[in-house]
Amino acid sequence: MENYFNYFTEIEDRYLQRRGGGLLLSALDWALIETWKNAGIPLEAVLRGIDNAFDQYDKRPSKTKKVNSLAYCSQLVLAATEDMKEAAVGAAGETSATKPRAGQGFEPEVVVTFLRRNADLLEAAHLPEGSGVSARSVARDAAQTLRQLAEEIEQKATARLEDLERRLTVLEERLFAVLLASTSDEEIVTVRAEADRDLIPYRRKMSGPQIEQLQRQYVHQRLLEKYRVPRLSLFYM
Repeated sequence: MENYFNYFTEIEDRYLQRRGGGLLLSALDWALIETWKNAGIPLEAVLRGIDNAFDQYDKRPSKTKKVNSLAYCSQLVLAATEDMKEAAVGAAGETSATKPRAGQGFEPEVVVTFLRRNADLLEAAHLPEGSGVSARSVARDAAQTLRQLAEEIEQKATARLEDLERRLTVLEERLFAVLLASTSDEEIVTVRAEADRDLIPYRRKMSGPQIEQLQRQYVHQRLLEKYRVPRLSLFYM
C-alpha cells in the first residue's frame, strides 16, 4: 500500500524539484499520473523519464517557454518504460525506487479523522439535482458508509489498508457516476473541451487510449471540484 501512495508523491516531488517549484500540479497532471499508474508503468520509469525530459530541456540554447505540465515528460516516460522492459529490471526497479516518506503514516486515528471529515464534506456538498438517481441520496449513503468504516477501525484499532482503499474507490466511482448523470450535457462538453485544449501540445506524445483515459479522469476530477465532493482515496489524507 505504501508503494501505491508513494507512486503519486514521488512523482510530484521529482517534477516540482526539476521544474524549480512554482505552480502546483494541475488537474491534468494528476489525471496523467493516474493514467501511468493504471497502465502499470513502474515508478522508476516515470522518475527516469522526468529526469531525461528536464535534462534535454536544460540543454536547449533557448528556454523562452517554461515547462508548465507533467505531460511535457510523457514521451520520455514511455521511452524509459521500454528501456526498463528491455533490461528486465521493471519490477525490481520500482521496488528500489519507492521509499516511505517521513510523516506519511496511516495510523488508525489519522484514517478515522480523514473518513469522518469526508463524511461531513459529502453531507455539505453542493450537489446537482437531476432526473433519476439522486446525487444527494448517494452522497448521504456514502457519508454513512464512511462513518461506519471509521467506527470499525476504532473498534479494531487497525485496518487492512488495501481492503479499505478498495471500498473507498467503489464509493468514489459511484459518486462520480451520479454526478456525471446529473450534470448537463453542455457542462460536460465544456469540460471536455478544456481537456482537449490543454492536451493539444502533447497529443503527438500520447497514444489514443492514453488520451481517452486522461480525458475521462480530467472530467472526473473537475466534477468533484465543481460540486465540492472530496476525494475519498487514502492518498488524499
